[in-house]
Formats: sequence, C-alpha cells, structure tokens
Amino acid sequence: MSETILSIENLRIHFKTFAGEVQAIRGVNLTLQKGETLALVGESGSGKSVTAKSVMQLLSNNAMVKEGSILFKGENLLEKSEHEMQSVRGKEIAIIFQDPMTSLNPTMKIGRQIAEVIIKHEKASKEEAYKRAEELLELVGIPNPKERMKQYPHQFSGGQRQRIGIARALVMQPDFVIADEPISALDVSIQAQVINMLEDLQRERGLTYLFIAHDLSMVKHISDRIGVMYLGKIVELTDADELYSNPKHPYT
Repeated sequence: MSETILSIENLRIHFKTFAGEVQAIRGVNLTLQKGETLALVGESGSGKSVTAKSVMQLLSNNAMVKEGSILFKGENLLEKSEHEMQSVRGKEIAIIFQDPMTSLNPTMKIGRQIAEVIIKHEKASKEEAYKRAEELLELVGIPNPKERMKQYPHQFSGGQRQRIGIARALVMQPDFVIADEPISALDVSIQAQVINMLEDLQRERGLTYLFIAHDLSMVKHISDRIGVMYLGKIVELTDADELYSNPKHPYT
C-alpha cells in the first residue's frame, strides 16, 4: 500500500489588500503518495505557487489561512510554529525556486551556500559539510566541483545555477521536494537536461515531487498525475495520460 506523504484538505487562503480581502485559494484538496510526481498547472495567478508556498509556510505577511489543513506525514504543518518549521524546511521538505539568480545569494560562494545548510541542520564540521557539498555538486553535473565551489553565482550559466539550486535543495536528503517552475527561466535546450536530472534523482533517492508549471508538454513527460488550477481551485485532477487524452473541464 502506498504511503501518503502530503495531504492538503479544504485549504482556503485570503490576501489582505487596500480594497479588502481577496480569495486566492478556494478549497484546495490533494494528496501525494511517496515516490510520485504531482504537477499543478494553470495560468499566472491561478494559485499554484501560493498552494506550494503554503506547504513551506512561506506566504507573504498579508496572506491569511482561513480554513483547512496541510498534513505532512500525518502532522499538520499549519499548527507548527516558525521555530518548528525551520527544522522542517530544507531537512524534510525542500523547495527549488523558479529563478536561481534570486534564490542564490550573489555575495556568497556557492560552496558555502550549500555547506551552511548542513552545518545548520546537523551541526556537522565545516570540513565534512564542504566535502558533502562537493559530492552533491558533482552529482548534479557541475564539472570540477572542488574548484567551482569557490566561485560566485554570477560565474555560472543559468542552467548551472539551477543545478546548484537543486543541489542545495537536496543536500539534507529530504523526502519531499517542491519544484516551483524550476525550468521556466532556462533556455529550451537546457530545460530537458534539468528535467532528466530531476527524474534520475527521483529514482535514485525515492523523492516525491510537487511540480509547479505552465508548460504542458514538459508536465506530461515528468508527471504521474496532474492537477489543473483555475481561479484558486483545482478544477481537474487525474493521471497525466488521461488528462491529455480525455480532458473533462473546459478550462483544461
């Protein structure tokens, strides 16, 4: 029997604006099983990234969770304090951001950016942390990682920066990874390389992905199931092949 990693139940999120409260998420329900990839697709503003960020409790200050629960391995993340979430983020749940140039610190060498995650969560020695960072950079395809760890983000190509972002997300070997449009900022020629790498890492590590995207051709390739979001709701959720061959909702 499959193990449920994540279960979101009747999630409703509002945002405070000058004109009053605006509904952003209108009763989202979804589950993820261990080892599967669930993609959320929809146009900008449909609620994909807000749903993903609510799992990490990374919503903006004007966001309010009105109702619902987010169960990760049976524990409601919405009931955890910020201090408790700090031990969850990165260690058990990781996120790969859309733009690696803004998610990486431009003033810090990449080796340190990866190693500090290990030091924070495991209190490992600096030497051990840097060794693991080097191994992970090699795993995600950064050539000559020992030397390149001494460089800054701007000294890498866009595809390499995204690989570094993926390495940082995976450094604590999380069970669950949120990929928030991780290839949309990359050239088409690089996108397939990054997707193939994510699939290889999933097979090797048994990862579970929540994949946020709007590129339907890519989503079909990587996903087990696809949820279509429209105006803050999931209007269709089914197997990837079924969605493409027999879409049910007019928006799909």
